[in-house]
Amino acid sequence: MARIAREQDGRLDILVNNVWGGDPLTVWDKPLWDQPLQDGLLLQRQAVHIHIITSWHALPLLVARRRGLVVEVTDGTADQGYRGAFFYDLAKSSVIRMAQAQAGDLRPYGVTAIALTPGFLRSEAMLDHFGVTEGTWRDGIAQDPYFAMSETPVYLGRAVTALATDPQVSRWSGQSLSTWRLAKEYGFTDADGSRPDWGGYFAATQRDSSGTVPEDYR
Repeated sequence: MARIAREQDGRLDILVNNVWGGDPLTVWDKPLWDQPLQDGLLLQRQAVHIHIITSWHALPLLVARRRGLVVEVTDGTADQGYRGAFFYDLAKSSVIRMAQAQAGDLRPYGVTAIALTPGFLRSEAMLDHFGVTEGTWRDGIAQDPYFAMSETPVYLGRAVTALATDPQVSRWSGQSLSTWRLAKEYGFTDADGSRPDWGGYFAATQRDSSGTVPEDYR
């Protein structure tokens, strides 16, 4: 932030708060009391506290200009149920609440804060996990059928761009948003021209997985 103040005359237009680092610390399929406490607390430090620290340093630059956008990237929306791992769920839901709280503080200064989730993100880490590349990513579907609905980081980036260039972006202030919802709102697509609707697809599979075709939701 000091460098921005020095090199950009203090101008900060967008803060995308996307620090995570919790994958090695997340324990699945075990209740809270059977998980290593220190790992769970460290996960909160890396996935929640760092967001707070970043905002604490960055928000004064946005407030000074009385405009700007804060995007807190998370996993899932505010209405999502339990994510299956206590410390993971706590971190991701905390980031959503953090966006709501920042929106309350920032609204009088003309700055908008929102939470934003991708769907099944086809990140570099996920490609490595399935042993595929971006060019061969469909080979990973055999390991996890839901991977057919994955989306690239470009989709998330275009969602941020759409928000940042919307003169009425303040209408979203404090909300929990998704790439698939914003793609319908703003009309952008993923890098391959498709428009993955992860939320719609996942909901449909919970109702009737046998009749749900991924292609109908891209």
